Amino acid sequence: MEKTLYVIGHRNPDTDSIAAAVAYAGLKRRTGTPRAVAAMAGEPNPQTRYILDRLGIPDPVYLADVHPKVRDTLDRAPVTVGMDTTAYQALEAFHAGGVRTLPVLDGDGKPWGILSQLRLSEQYLLPSAEHQREITTTLRALARTLSGTTGEDGEIDLPITLKLFIGAMSAGSFSDRISGYDPRELLVMTGNRRSIQQAAIERGVRLLVVTGDHAPDPDLLALAALRGIRILRTPHDTATAAWLARLSTPVSLFAERKFETIGVGEPLTRLRQKLLASRDPSVLALEDDGTLAGVATKSSLLAPLPYALVLVDHNEIAQAVPGAEAVEIEEVIDHHRLGNGPTVSPIAFVTSPVGSTCTLVAGRFLDAAVEPDRATAALLLAGILTDTVLLKSPTTTDADRDAASRLEGLAKLDAAVFGREIFAATSSLRHYGSAARAIESDFKRFRHGTHEVGIGQVEVIGFDEFHEMKQSLLDALAAIRKRDGLFVAGLMVTDIAAEGTLFLVEGYTRIAHVMEYPQVEPHLYEMKGVLSRKKQLVPHLLKVLSRLDG
Repeated sequence: MEKTLYVIGHRNPDTDSIAAAVAYAGLKRRTGTPRAVAAMAGEPNPQTRYILDRLGIPDPVYLADVHPKVRDTLDRAPVTVGMDTTAYQALEAFHAGGVRTLPVLDGDGKPWGILSQLRLSEQYLLPSAEHQREITTTLRALARTLSGTTGEDGEIDLPITLKLFIGAMSAGSFSDRISGYDPRELLVMTGNRRSIQQAAIERGVRLLVVTGDHAPDPDLLALAALRGIRILRTPHDTATAAWLARLSTPVSLFAERKFETIGVGEPLTRLRQKLLASRDPSVLALEDDGTLAGVATKSSLLAPLPYALVLVDHNEIAQAVPGAEAVEIEEVIDHHRLGNGPTVSPIAFVTSPVGSTCTLVAGRFLDAAVEPDRATAALLLAGILTDTVLLKSPTTTDADRDAASRLEGLAKLDAAVFGREIFAATSSLRHYGSAARAIESDFKRFRHGTHEVGIGQVEVIGFDEFHEMKQSLLDALAAIRKRDGLFVAGLMVTDIAAEGTLFLVEGYTRIAHVMEYPQVEPHLYEMKGVLSRKKQLVPHLLKVLSRLDG
């Protein structure tokens, strides 16, 4: 089965991230990857929500994490047996299925026990001298295994243990052989030997099995009925019937009741722990309702995952959806600094210092000679306009302007008007619902040496609302810094009309001495002309941290 290819942006995605994922997944589907799926690692922020709703574009699939789960490598067509399955039928199932473990299921499809080839072989190939004659079974199971028939009554499903004797000698010798045993514990098996049949009936044995499909004489049948002796006829010869009788035991009478289980939604790492800690070669994987989903073995840990990733608008695992480090990454499209780890095999890595990932995705459409539909063109245009702050950000390049010009024609939109409408409709801190949500809606972490900082950014029109919420935003920054163990946590509040930023920061107090921007009050800096976190604030902040280290 062809794997699913998730095209996904970073955590706390902005419009550029989600727009790039949606558009590039669509391009992949149109160019030979039908199972390409747009995904997101966080909920859309108010700006992105407005754009998706305005353009009538469904949300990407939300992936809280991509940690490989038990379900991802599980064979969902396990070979199983029921509780009334005989040992002979279990041997057939082992052979036909090529498996080493058989789950024993109850009537509701839930595991009742487990049967291994080793357990079965020990049961029948290594019987103790004390029990070599014993057969534990039910009359129904014995009749089914011997292809015979027996009467229907309440006893045929009760477990019984019988001692097997083969009547292949003179009647006198046979009577002497069984004389020391309780006749109600005896199973006598013989062919067309009237004398043995009669001796068994007169002795009052529990069960007489007549092989070769021979019917006892009518007078012996009448005597058996009078004495309450059950007779079973089988078409098999005596040697075959004796072998099959030993294999007539229902697995419910000897299956192991103790077995390891795991939920299909649990991580593969948990399965690895269970397999290494258990002596059993397998673990039973269960659905949420407790029914069997499959049998997981050590080979399950090596099975290829049914999905892979394309990362857009980021290339660092620290910013990727949780679990990305354990999943194959097939492609990266990004416009940030390189911070990616090594890959197992060569991948397509598209990067360029442009203002928006959507510019690069628009270029991929052009390279493939595929024209985006009107909604996709508008979505890509929105990604460019928001990430470059209406093409005013210092990150903006001619490539961004060219892509925006081309896309506004395909989308039948005026880029300037469209951009202003987006920011006018969404540039309010209160749209986020809470101070923490406003900070974390577009929050990225950066590391310099031993220091890790986190910076969020929101765009506004005017700072009045910010000043009203300043204290709650500062409190939220303090909580985030403490929770994540950050050296500094900050929020860029960027006025797209005035083309400047107020930077609210919580953390290391000595940073004020080296910031090089006016500190208008404690924790707050004025940064005129600063619009870009990537190109302006972060490089400056990393330089500041270098000075602190010195």
